[in-house]
Amino acid sequence: MRILLLLATFAGAALAQAPVPRDGQHDFDFEVGSWKIHLKRRLHPLARSNEWVEFDGTSSTRKIWDGRSQLEEFEVNSPSGHIEGLTLRLYDPHSHQWRLYWANAGAGVMAGLPNVGEFKNGRGEFYCQDTFNGRVILIRYIWSEITSNSAHFEQSFSDDGGQTWEVNWITDQTRVSEESGRVPAWNPSSRQELAGQRDFDPLLGSWKYHLKRRLHPLTGSNTWVEFDGAGVCYKVWNARAQLDTIEVDGPSGHIEGLTLRLFNPKSLQWNLYWANSKDGLLVAPQIGQFNHGHGEFFAQDSLNEKIIFVKFDWSRLASHAPHFEQSFSDDGGKSWEVNWITDQVKVSNATEAH
Repeated sequence: MRILLLLATFAGAALAQAPVPRDGQHDFDFEVGSWKIHLKRRLHPLARSNEWVEFDGTSSTRKIWDGRSQLEEFEVNSPSGHIEGLTLRLYDPHSHQWRLYWANAGAGVMAGLPNVGEFKNGRGEFYCQDTFNGRVILIRYIWSEITSNSAHFEQSFSDDGGQTWEVNWITDQTRVSEESGRVPAWNPSSRQELAGQRDFDPLLGSWKYHLKRRLHPLTGSNTWVEFDGAGVCYKVWNARAQLDTIEVDGPSGHIEGLTLRLFNPKSLQWNLYWANSKDGLLVAPQIGQFNHGHGEFFAQDSLNEKIIFVKFDWSRLASHAPHFEQSFSDDGGKSWEVNWITDQVKVSNATEAH
């Protein structure tokens, strides 16, 4: 009995001394607001070149999920052309790490894998693997020198497994407004408007949601749960992209999520990316377009270790009560089972959200 008591005492002491994971969900709060940015870019990374170009621009970051997610937009005119991009930052409450996703308006798709990491002692480091000139490399983001009105960012590449790093992108930013979370209205410039890029405009604004979700898809079950809540759809890149937020509650729990919609100017299709605040993970995009006011968007995924197809179906967008359905297919698209239905009603007369 004495030995058991001693073992229990040692076990309790070990648990008491175990480090508690740091809660970093507000580490990027400093970014919320509007900024002037000065950028330096190495023209030929990993080529032993030290030729750089410098340019200036603006950026703005809005808070999502009370800071556990953020959307940053920025726009610059560089010597090599116009750059308009965004970074979506998502916090994973389980790993206590951030995932940083990047997209360029010229492509309208998320670029590769996210950089993943965390802050320690006021310095943030985020890593991913990618390819450059046909070779596998590592990419590192570093945030440092953070104050209430300034911050420093560097991107580096490594082609030797992280033994050495070469900086190729440097950003210094200075705050130009009080924290507001509002994205500045970019000048639309002279770019040509393309067919389909305004298809989701009717969703801009504030909404009330009623949601139905099938609890056990593709099992023959017809048990549904219902949720009610609200959300806001914001324009991005002067409405050539959108951020749609939703927060609903029901008897089975709470859902807080977002959809980032990016228009691909080459394919004239939309990429719809969904993320849930429970894991901070951006899932593979649904891809498609509208025909005669009806939008269908498809992707491949897995459910219960089986490969399935997923379909998003949008209708009645021109009304004040748009309708959305998500369906699964486990027979290659021959049949579809609806498992998610959303009806929304506009709660303001505003035609867009900034």
